[in-house]
Amino acid sequence: MDYCFRSLTRLSLSTIVVAILLSSFSFTSTEAYDALDPNGNITIKWDIISWTPDGYVAVVTMYNFQQYRHVSPPGWTLGWTWAKKEVIWSMMGAQTTEQGDCSRYKSAPPHCCKKTPTVVDLLPGTPYNQQIANCCKGGVINSWAQSPDNYASSFQVSVGAAGTTNKTVKPPKNFTLLAPGPGYTCGPGVVGKPTKFITADGRRVTQAMMTWNVTCTYSQFLAQKTPTCCVSLSSFYNETIVPCPTCTCGCQNNITHPGSCVNPNSPYLASVVNGPGKNSLTPLVQCTKHMCPIRVHWHVKLNYKEYWRVKVTITNFNYRMNYSQWNLVAQHPNFDNLTQIFSFNYKPLTPYSSINDTAMLWGVKFYNDFLNQAGPLGNVQSELLFRKDKSTFTFEKGWAFPRRIYFNGDNCVMPPPDAYPYLPNASSRLSFSLLTLLATSLAFFFAFV
Repeated sequence: MDYCFRSLTRLSLSTIVVAILLSSFSFTSTEAYDALDPNGNITIKWDIISWTPDGYVAVVTMYNFQQYRHVSPPGWTLGWTWAKKEVIWSMMGAQTTEQGDCSRYKSAPPHCCKKTPTVVDLLPGTPYNQQIANCCKGGVINSWAQSPDNYASSFQVSVGAAGTTNKTVKPPKNFTLLAPGPGYTCGPGVVGKPTKFITADGRRVTQAMMTWNVTCTYSQFLAQKTPTCCVSLSSFYNETIVPCPTCTCGCQNNITHPGSCVNPNSPYLASVVNGPGKNSLTPLVQCTKHMCPIRVHWHVKLNYKEYWRVKVTITNFNYRMNYSQWNLVAQHPNFDNLTQIFSFNYKPLTPYSSINDTAMLWGVKFYNDFLNQAGPLGNVQSELLFRKDKSTFTFEKGWAFPRRIYFNGDNCVMPPPDAYPYLPNASSRLSFSLLTLLATSLAFFFAFV
């Protein structure tokens, strides 16, 4: 009896310890903090520019202060809840998706009477008398680092039944932002310093009557249930090609979930791609082991006396998406010695000013800034030339491969470190993982307790 009790105690204790260790290796975070863009957010400024007999006229502007995450087609959708019984008399540069019940107004009805309006941007080509500055781009907003001249979107709204002084108006509540899907969490409207506007000739400055600021932050875990991209690796010094981990973005299961992926050799491919749901945001991916819409391949290509060369290929496996103005962010310690890059644009990102190890890459306009949907043309590629720093350069222990890769702002899944291509002249290679080592050590320890 005593032996059984001691054995059970050992087993329970070892199970608890292993469970704790496993939890330290596998976790899910819902925080919106991004280590490579710690200050990134979308800021909404609600500027009251004039008073009306029953309310005010405001200019609402969304500023994308994220370095590499943009708002892609079909664009943003902004919503809120009115604090009182406000209505929207008219809008310029945007429109609400529904008018709501305006039956209490006998003459010209308002543009929208809903308590919770939903606003979308107007499309390019909108008549000039319905436009304001920074509007009418179909809801697309570029990232701040990629396009600093086109990172804002604005519309004008005339609000009634709202109060006519700074003390009687109230900011809307419960802001929601789809850009274009979920992922953003918005804070409350906070009274800020009134915005100043400079006239076109630069000779006069006007000021908003009142300004509210709303900050929206992004979380990849809120945006989608599974990852959206993965990374594969290879090198000239090892014939092994390390693929994306199996089932990175989901698993093939056409039995229980028909249509979860598409075989590129299927004779019905065109009908599936162009069939119902072709405009859906849900990816329709090519059948692969990883099932990801995007794969980034990092190949260590050549080794020179004073330089080394890398080839980066981005492949689109999504039949429902053409990625316009895509971007890639890579973190590697040798980016401070990047000598030349071919056929991509490059900008260093320095979230921590003393460290230059992060690069933002994107396509050249009218050449490869448009990443086609899955198919023969669904890839872009470039090569990077690095100068060797003798104090840090090595091909050992996976140093030549990136530490982290983002595509369009989403963190891509990397292969496990013990699977990286290794130097052929290495004396030995560990064939077991760190978790296996820990489990073995624990088993050895508890055997002699």
